[in-house]
Amino acid sequence: MDIIRNIKIICFLSFGFIYGQSDDEKIVECKQNLSIFSESAKIKNYDAAYDTWKAVLEACPDLHLAIYTYGEKILKHKIKTAQVSDKKAITENLLSLYDKWLIYFPKKRGVSRVGSILSTKAQALIDYKMADNATIYDVFDQAYKKDVSSFTNPKGLYNYFDTLYKLYKSGDSGVTMENLFNKYEEISEKFERESIKLAKKLDIILIKEEEGTPLSKKETKNKRVYEVNSKAIGAFKSNLDIIIALEATCKNLIPLYKGNFEKNSNDALWLKRAASRMDSKECSDDPFFVTLVEALHNLEPSADSAYYLGLLNDKSGNSKEALRYYEESISLETDRYKKAKILYKIAVKFKKSGRKSQSRSYAQKALRNQPSMGRAYLLIASLYANSANDCGDTQFNKRAIYWLAADIARKAGRVDASVKKLSTKTAKSYMGRAPSKTDIFTEGNEGSMIKFNCWVGASVKVPKL
Repeated sequence: MDIIRNIKIICFLSFGFIYGQSDDEKIVECKQNLSIFSESAKIKNYDAAYDTWKAVLEACPDLHLAIYTYGEKILKHKIKTAQVSDKKAITENLLSLYDKWLIYFPKKRGVSRVGSILSTKAQALIDYKMADNATIYDVFDQAYKKDVSSFTNPKGLYNYFDTLYKLYKSGDSGVTMENLFNKYEEISEKFERESIKLAKKLDIILIKEEEGTPLSKKETKNKRVYEVNSKAIGAFKSNLDIIIALEATCKNLIPLYKGNFEKNSNDALWLKRAASRMDSKECSDDPFFVTLVEALHNLEPSADSAYYLGLLNDKSGNSKEALRYYEESISLETDRYKKAKILYKIAVKFKKSGRKSQSRSYAQKALRNQPSMGRAYLLIASLYANSANDCGDTQFNKRAIYWLAADIARKAGRVDASVKKLSTKTAKSYMGRAPSKTDIFTEGNEGSMIKFNCWVGASVKVPKL
């Protein structure tokens, strides 16, 4: 022990002799270097920033958050531009940086960033092929369990599930189908929460635009950010659904939920998730769905359980009772955005049963609660498009409804970036079915108004040539 102690003293004295710095002098130098590398990093001159950044990291790792935010960019640049033989060592430095980040700056402005840092590290393990699926999943899982609130990156959330799915498909990881479905529900609900947060922020801006109030530069910038993030959530949630669709068939779901029903019959969350999955996969015709719904409603009457009771009555042909339960579902939900989701689901059910006017009515109610719900506009557009043969006394007037459908479809993309691509494609399809310029010329009615005296009860102006 004395030998080790003496070695430590010698090393300490040697360090002091070599550098000849007091703690105060060291901090002053670190601050100078921090300023130097930050200026270079701001203009993306990462090569120039590297040496001074590394010096600060080694000497003063707790000095400033910029060591880590810029350090991540500096090292990613180094990995991208390095020789193949050097990439692994630099990547290991990046992974080490995330570990130090967790130690020295786990919070930002007093709010935990542990979930964000860990999930970013897990994504780096994927991007640079530095670990197997079990290791990667473990890091994602730590991020989710330690700090779910800051684990918000859509790509990371998707890969969290995708890594578990790969472990499940390997067959030797111990991941069961029940584990897979439970994790899918958890991450889907997380996507939903993040989507609602964005929608609430975006709707404030959309309402201002609808009122004709000019947006500030900050609001314009924020709108773009919200739209980009909303689009990302939509894309990765869609990818998530594609994966689970391969496993979540009625053939798999029904025996799984039946087998686990007894031990979960008093777990409202489990019952809700099971009912939701069976409903979304069109397994609600099975008698076990009735068992699930009744157990859920008896245990914890809620907007969801009332909705499912409405669905059951709809299927049995008792439309009056179904509507009563649907309305009860809406009244039980107090959150406007969750209410919008229920209203949209009811609108979809009415569309499938051919009740177009009621379907539109519920879609419009959904939009009153969430103006940025592009899906509701697309639903209304499809209702109009599917009514072409029911509205109009001439072939021209019948086809004119596609102009109205296209306008509504385009609006979906304007208010909701996550459906922008679909709205553009849908509107183009409707315009292809609307009267052509030749038709307008032949009719000689450019600029005139066409009123649809059917359930639509709207009108459209014939485009000018």
